[in-house]
Amino acid sequence: MLVDSPPEQRAETAPAPPNRRAVRVAGLLVSAAILVGVALASLAIGAKDLSLSQVWHGLFEDSGSYGDVVVGERLSRTVLGLLAGAALGLAGAVLQALTRNPLADPGLLGINAGASAAVVTAITYFGVTSLTGYVWFAFVGAAAVGALVWFLGGSRGATPVRLALAGTAISAALYGYLQAVMIMDEAALGTMRFWTVGSLSSANDDTITQVLPFLLAGSVLALLLARPLNAMEMGDDTARALGAGLNRTRALSMLAATVLCGAATAACGPILFVGLMVPHVVRSFTGPDLRWILPYATILSPVLLLGADVLGRIAARPAELQVGIVTAILGGPVFIYLVRRRRTAQL
Repeated sequence: MLVDSPPEQRAETAPAPPNRRAVRVAGLLVSAAILVGVALASLAIGAKDLSLSQVWHGLFEDSGSYGDVVVGERLSRTVLGLLAGAALGLAGAVLQALTRNPLADPGLLGINAGASAAVVTAITYFGVTSLTGYVWFAFVGAAAVGALVWFLGGSRGATPVRLALAGTAISAALYGYLQAVMIMDEAALGTMRFWTVGSLSSANDDTITQVLPFLLAGSVLALLLARPLNAMEMGDDTARALGAGLNRTRALSMLAATVLCGAATAACGPILFVGLMVPHVVRSFTGPDLRWILPYATILSPVLLLGADVLGRIAARPAELQVGIVTAILGGPVFIYLVRRRRTAQL
């Protein structure tokens, strides 16, 4: 006859539940390793493929042909992809928390539209044609629209719904202006046709230097907002009870998202779906805690952006598809799936 073990013995022999924090930390390390691999692929793959040893020689030892390809053509592109991807992922995560909408992205508040309209204005009315010339126009346009959305959304009395409605209305108006100017000005059309699809191919050291301070400042601010945004996701009354300043948190969240998305858009053009897909997918395995969502989004968003850039180089050799086109192709079906899944869950 089998005799059941006493409770004390069963407790000692039962497997201990996994440490959730340790699993999340391990996941971050694995994500970082994947990011390193994608960055190396970005340095190695192109019109002329290189081995990892050739990439190493090009970076550190060889100033000849390998150095020309790796350092001269691909290093700035890869660094900008890392920075812009992290910025878009952080901005998307912050906006999803701010609007309490897991399907929100930086375009929801009109930031992309503001940057695009400013670039069209710079090209058409100020004769600016270089990326380093209009990067500041794009950033100022994004910042101005962010401030306008905050004002129209109610300023200190802003709510997620008001902010989303104000951003949608301003985006529609600005895209109408953008299309009208581009139709009337062929020079603007020719330049904007390349910029508006979103691209990393024009990256250079000057562009990175110009946007880097804004990306760093916005990233630090976004990460510091994790705790108050966690409180706000539980509702305004609960957030007040926990001591979170609602107006201050919303204003700083708008500022962080505007700085991050504005700088990334200024450098690369409007790139869709990165800020939507990655935070949403990350939330599915980290839960709603932004203290984990934000670090994961910072690492995995560049994986998506650089991976899409590498895929674009492979798919259309010897030419290439711009990264904004690839993310749109990938993101459209994913967005439809997320919307349908969310609707099914609500039924």
